Parts: sequence; structure tokens; C-alpha cells
Amino acid sequence: MKITILAIGKCKKGSAEAELIAEYVKRSAWKIEIKEHDNASQEQEAAFLQANIPAGAKVIVLDERGENMSSVDLAHKVQKWQIDGCSELCFLIGGADGHLATTRDKANLLLSFGKLTLPHMLMRAVLAEQIYRIQTIITGHPYHRA
Repeated sequence: MKITILAIGKCKKGSAEAELIAEYVKRSAWKIEIKEHDNASQEQEAAFLQANIPAGAKVIVLDERGENMSSVDLAHKVQKWQIDGCSELCFLIGGADGHLATTRDKANLLLSFGKLTLPHMLMRAVLAEQIYRIQTIITGHPYHRA
């Protein structure tokens, strides 16, 4: 599985969040690529996000209006997509003002990580960990103990 994370804002090299993200990317057997764009107007952010979605990828837009799923439920959804022939996922993390409707409309899944507001860089670290967790659930690795 190939994973692309498209994110608004740039993560500082050497920051605690960057170190966490790098750790989970390194652990993952899946290829994970992160593309960042500077904070801009919502329209410019949407243009970057929409232009960089890989062809054929299932699009998961992180949005407060999205579905709040357990890690196991998300892993099952990803596994079903794999069985159906999907080999690439693209996660979209918007800027401070969120996503425009045109970006949400591109989603195969609108996903919320709960009602808490998290700093964008910390959200990336949480997402990287969840991608690794999804992979371990699918492969039966003991990392996830539920």
C-alpha cells in the first residue's frame, strides 16, 4: 500500500512532532510520502490538496464533520479497499480554517479523530501512528491489542 499525506503547513525539521512522524514512517512497511504546502488562503490550500491527489487513490479527508471511527473499523475499511484492488490512500489535512466543500466532495471517507482540536503538527504525528496501527491490525501484528 502506498500512502500520501497532503498537509497544509510545514513541520519544523528536528521538532518533536517531526521525530514522531519519522519514527512511524520508518516502522511502516507501507511507503508513506508527505507533501506540505505553506499556509495560504483556503482557495490556494484547496488547489494544492486537490491537484496532488494521486490518480486512483482512495481519498480520506480529515475533517471535524467526518465519521469518528475506531482504529479497528478504519483498518477494516482500508482492508476492504485493498481486497477491492486499491493500492493507494491519500490523506488530506487542511489548514486552520479547514477544508472547502470542493475538497470534502473529493473524499471517499470524511474522517474525524474526535471533537478535540489538535495542533496540525501533532495531528500529523497521530495520523502517522494510526497508519502504522492500521497496517499492524491488517497483518495481525501484536502492536494493536484490542
